[in-house]
Amino acid sequence: MKTLDQIAAELQGYDPQALSADQVLAFLSKLVTPVQDVIELPLFEALGRVLAEDVVSPFDVPPHDNSAMDGYALAGQQLTENAALELQVVGTALAGKAWQGNDGRVLPGQCVKIMTGAIMPQGLDTVVPQEFVAVQGDVITIPPKLLKPGDNRRLRGEDLMQGKPALQKGELLTPARLGLAASLGLKTLKTWRPLRVAYFSTGDEILSLGEAPREGAVYDSNRYTVFGMLTRLGCQVIDMGVVRDDPALLEAAFSQAATQADAIITSGGVSVGEADFTKTMMKKLGDVAFWRIAMRPGRPMAVGRILAVKSASSPVLTGASSYENNSNPNGAILFGLPGNPVAVMVTFLAFVRPALLQMMGASAAPAPLLKARSLETIRKKPGRTEYQRGWVSTAPDGSLQVKTTGSQGSGVLRSMAEANGLMVLHHAQGNVAIGDEVDVLMFDGVI
Repeated sequence: MKTLDQIAAELQGYDPQALSADQVLAFLSKLVTPVQDVIELPLFEALGRVLAEDVVSPFDVPPHDNSAMDGYALAGQQLTENAALELQVVGTALAGKAWQGNDGRVLPGQCVKIMTGAIMPQGLDTVVPQEFVAVQGDVITIPPKLLKPGDNRRLRGEDLMQGKPALQKGELLTPARLGLAASLGLKTLKTWRPLRVAYFSTGDEILSLGEAPREGAVYDSNRYTVFGMLTRLGCQVIDMGVVRDDPALLEAAFSQAATQADAIITSGGVSVGEADFTKTMMKKLGDVAFWRIAMRPGRPMAVGRILAVKSASSPVLTGASSYENNSNPNGAILFGLPGNPVAVMVTFLAFVRPALLQMMGASAAPAPLLKARSLETIRKKPGRTEYQRGWVSTAPDGSLQVKTTGSQGSGVLRSMAEANGLMVLHHAQGNVAIGDEVDVLMFDGVI
């Protein structure tokens, strides 16, 4: 296990007081490691989990050549370019069983009416859709130049071949992938266990819901946005509430979290000028670095490891959800986020979410950035990455367009609630003019 200093030494130009967004992602990719515990889940419980092994197809899919549509099956070699083809219908092939009529034989000049998914009768390789033929009694007429041999036939194994991977280790189990597993007759799948993530807010000015308002205090919104993003990611969330700026309480919170969780997320206490209790406690209990990231919003962030060491004299926290002791000798990965609500969500989306996916064992590529034309002028200095909250819509010509959701202050939570994506203005990028294309990270399914 590498120390933070060893990881930093591997990164060119590493400066904890001036990190680019790309450097942060590179550092975190070297810091975190995937969980190793495997659990076997029924398909109905596996949605959102990460596959721990390849799923190999036990048979060909489809298991037989079959019809792609309702129509008439024939031998394609009888087709000619310049003349219509007349064929006698000698039976009907239904889905779910092989056609047995006429001892399974179809002679030249004959065809079989066939339903979608039905097994192709022996010797037949082409299907003409029923709406394209003229029918008179038991004879059909196929116009010339309508078909080529092999049309409208699904080949055995064209979807999946026996012995080949149908799903791959590291894939997130989406509804479509669960359906694919079910089509192979699988009742269960082996997945990595869900990640356990502990979260708490820090600060004497933070009110929990239900507390009476008081001057200078604010209600804790971060606890609920982080809970929502972690839940959407499929993590088991250990909610530890609000921890006051008290050294003993902070030590108890970090120790308890490191004992129970794979990762710890906090908000508040890492900015310059804030109370030093949180930073002091992080350093006391683990290997922690404090960063100033060249980004807006979200400049301060702490990362590292907190060891699972619990003092007998540490107070017991009340109101925190719990899980059985993790007994993790390497401790928990720490993500100390800033306190402002928008900054918390942006740093989570930009850095924490990719790191947690890696810890979950997922091999998912980064979320794709879409291109949209800006509907307004945006001032931007090169040398930092900016994340503007935006609303993406479709322009009259079918292209994407985007505008900001108003004031972009890091404490303006409404700007995030009204957005459907983040405009990502990259490190070297300058001012944006009306009509310029910008990258957009969409929210759907994320927050």
